[in-house]
Amino acid sequence: VDVFHTPEKSYLPQIDVYEKDGFLNFDVEVPGFNKEDIKVTLQDNVLSITGERKEEKEEKDKKYYVCERSYGAFSRSFTLGDDVNKDNIDASYENGVLKIKLAKIEPVKPEVKQIEIK
Repeated sequence: VDVFHTPEKSYLPQIDVYEKDGFLNFDVEVPGFNKEDIKVTLQDNVLSITGERKEEKEEKDKKYYVCERSYGAFSRSFTLGDDVNKDNIDASYENGVLKIKLAKIEPVKPEVKQIEIK
């Protein structure tokens, strides 16, 4: 799995990627997000996870002492190997963690054809 992301975005979720029981797993920490704010796509062997947490409207009667919550869009992308079944992907979201699970398969080995030399 190759990883690339866009550091210019203002929010970058933490992600664990691991293999277990024949599955490739992605655990993405996105607390405070609604599942409707997150998009998971697979195109040309690249799994992309994007989302946006919008800042709440400022209320004039609030007097902040500390404001540490992060807002903004994020994008994380992973190039998948040939050992992943791209037709068998499961995604779920619970307690601020997006879980993506892909079944591992035996990669198709290219056929070797012997060429007769004349």
